[in-house]
Amino acid sequence: MADGNHQATDPAATLERRDGVALITFNRPRALNAVNAALSAAVGEALEKFNADSGLRVAVVTGAGRAFCAGMDLKEAAAGRSVMAPGHEDWGFAGLVNHYVDKPVIAAVNGFALGGGTEIALACDIVVADEKARFGLPEVRRGLFAAAGGLLRLPRQVPKKIALEMALTGEPLDAAAAAGWGLVNRVAPAGRSVEVALELAEAIAAGAPLAVRASKRLVHRSEAFGSDWEPAMWDENDRAWQAVSASEDALEGARAFAEKRAPIWQGQ
Repeated sequence: MADGNHQATDPAATLERRDGVALITFNRPRALNAVNAALSAAVGEALEKFNADSGLRVAVVTGAGRAFCAGMDLKEAAAGRSVMAPGHEDWGFAGLVNHYVDKPVIAAVNGFALGGGTEIALACDIVVADEKARFGLPEVRRGLFAAAGGLLRLPRQVPKKIALEMALTGEPLDAAAAAGWGLVNRVAPAGRSVEVALELAEAIAAGAPLAVRASKRLVHRSEAFGSDWEPAMWDENDRAWQAVSASEDALEGARAFAEKRAPIWQGQ
């Protein structure tokens, strides 16, 4: 028996539909949601289902129990077993950190997120953190480094000197400090991170699906260019604009505004 009603035979991660929102939950509470191969496979498969389902607009990722994710399952690593999804190692750690989906993904960090847990949050588009959550990359204290994207993404999301302090000391940040440095979008009252994340997801889901996906893609792609005057960046921007502005949803948005009603999006 695990925490609460959790059984050893339960799936390592679950997907629950909340209208247009997919709630993906790491489901190894007894192991503090430490990542093993089963969790990586379950999360990766859930993301695939989410991305393929036109009725799902936004995903919220969270953890069962008192932790978001304690990082890699060190018992698995010590036994020489891989923690990657079998056959889908390209998805990366937790089936998520190198698994791009073109719809928004929100992390609802309900408890501590250490090592790989922080790297999962870094890979998500938006982060909501419980006021008691903590973020850290303690790998150097175990003879390792944050190889699941932590050292690649952290300096893009917080000032370089803060990223270096976190990576070199292994000392964690609390939710308030993480928000102050821009690592977290919103700090939720204790026990309400999922609720706040779902509210944010609903606000995103109210937008036109094609426009939301194009917006996510362009924000991420802009990091590939050194200057916002780069012609190739503007070419990509213009291609996206031509596709979105010619869509049925763009016409519907204008009609709905003129008719003073809520738009009905078709995703085309």
